[in-house]
Amino acid sequence: MNIRTRKAIGTIATVLFIVVYSLAMMTVGGMLVVGRGMAFELPFYIVAGLGWLPVVMAIIRWMSRPDTA
Repeated sequence: MNIRTRKAIGTIATVLFIVVYSLAMMTVGGMLVVGRGMAFELPFYIVAGLGWLPVVMAIIRWMSRPDTA
């Protein structure tokens, strides 16, 4: 698979992942965290806000691999 194809697939995968992840975290936060006070809300939203980074970084790393000869 060449880099152009990987970038197209990776871009679509990144957007889909972020949409699904954000909806899932909003649901979890709304059901379990909201209304329990700042001591629960702040750590949850910090962790949830940074939780998508490892997955997207792996996708970007895969997209950026050079083509094999």
